[in-house]
Amino acid sequence: MKNWLWFYILLLSSSIVFAQKPAHLKTPSDTLDPDPFVNVVQQSLGLFYADYANSNRYDSIITALKYTPGQIPTFSDSVICERLAQMNELTPFHLDCNSTTLSTIHFFENQRRGFIRVALGRSALYFDLFEEKLSEYGLPLELRYLSVIESGLRPQVKSRAGALGLWQFMYKTGLYFGLKENSYIDERMDPEKATDAACRYLKQLYGIYGDWNLALAAYNAGPGNVNNAIRRSGGKTTYWEVRPYLPKETQGYVPNFIAAAYMMTYHAQYNIIPMESKIHNAQLDTMCLRDGIHMQTIAKLVDWDLAEIQSLNPVYKTTYIPKMTPARCITGPLEKIGLIVGYEDSLYLLEEAIYHPKPAIETPNQSSDTSDAAQQSITQTEATKDSTSTQTQPANNLIYHKVKSGENLRQIALRYNVSVEQVMEWNALRTTNIYVGQKLTIYSDQSAPVKQTTPPPPPVKKYYTVRAGDTFSKIAQRHNLTQAQLQRLNPGIKINTINIGQRIRVK
Repeated sequence: MKNWLWFYILLLSSSIVFAQKPAHLKTPSDTLDPDPFVNVVQQSLGLFYADYANSNRYDSIITALKYTPGQIPTFSDSVICERLAQMNELTPFHLDCNSTTLSTIHFFENQRRGFIRVALGRSALYFDLFEEKLSEYGLPLELRYLSVIESGLRPQVKSRAGALGLWQFMYKTGLYFGLKENSYIDERMDPEKATDAACRYLKQLYGIYGDWNLALAAYNAGPGNVNNAIRRSGGKTTYWEVRPYLPKETQGYVPNFIAAAYMMTYHAQYNIIPMESKIHNAQLDTMCLRDGIHMQTIAKLVDWDLAEIQSLNPVYKTTYIPKMTPARCITGPLEKIGLIVGYEDSLYLLEEAIYHPKPAIETPNQSSDTSDAAQQSITQTEATKDSTSTQTQPANNLIYHKVKSGENLRQIALRYNVSVEQVMEWNALRTTNIYVGQKLTIYSDQSAPVKQTTPPPPPVKKYYTVRAGDTFSKIAQRHNLTQAQLQRLNPGIKINTINIGQRIRVK
């Protein structure tokens, strides 16, 4: 699988280079137009990663157990202990089955089902990263669950004591492990750097105690508190012997860790369906920036939601990415990062035009309105993306059309009563090839057609209208259903051929 991933990434990288080849360097042998080629590669990658990310093994388990939506199964203590014993065979941890862990697991299975569902959804973004780092340091992969109980897999969460990030580093501990902070960044919120620091810290703690449960206790309470507890216990060397002498919060720390690991391993048996994950770690790419950039500029240039940029780049305290050495980077979906790479020069031009406009020089034949000049510069940069067009746009209604499945350039031109050539000129297109999700700028006297609204469904049933990027699996997850349950509600629908605008029954 990894070999294929590297092959696709290499293919995407080389395609970006082709897309930037200057016109004067093209030869008669350049028969494949680069832009459509990049689009094809990006769409292929998107489908590949979507299939990879949506391989839901839980669906078949829930279907086989014949659970109904919302059913809350319960299991005996003997079954839970048997499952913990099976987990113990695969880990150096001591996932002890005792009255304390059983009580905590029962609490989770009844009162923390929603938390486990959300954590499972967020795990798609972080667990691959965690496992890669844990393997690099030779640590047990079960430590990925530590971030679940520390932060709920939310990098921006801050405790009352001041601990911050996925791994809840205190300021001084973060500095000790090389996590920097200034007015613009806090690397305790950087998923990769904080995970690396957590691995080094956990390895250090295990080296001190030789027991993973005690190492977890020291991670929570600090080595000083654990050492005091060991002395007060008369020199005991296991967590459960030392536990009565630990701070109250730390007494519940390891049982919570065991319960989280257990519930996330056996979530399907408990009829817990993961929350829909917006993006999988495998669908991300990273680009480093040579200058300081506002996220708003990136959002404007490649039509990327600002909130998503912030969410995928939690290391930044504000929406400004500073110029630093080494260069600061931005992480995002493959297609967005690919666009930024292709438009990198335009990105810095647009940033300059928006945030550092040059004042206009007054002459007898020139307007002194510098704000109009700056606005004209911004408009031109945004419209052309690659700063190649200098033609003035018609003063008609400005429309942004998002390409839907099955549409071609001729249909879109007819819809807005313009020519194909005009649409190509306004969007700097060299061919008529377009792709699903592409955003086209159109100037037309005719406004976009008003969508006809359908009457609301009967109150007994609930329907969902398919949007761009939806899959049957995602729709099921979003509404806390398995694919099989959603299929039973929609017996006439083929799960692999749903279309944008189609109505799916979800209740």
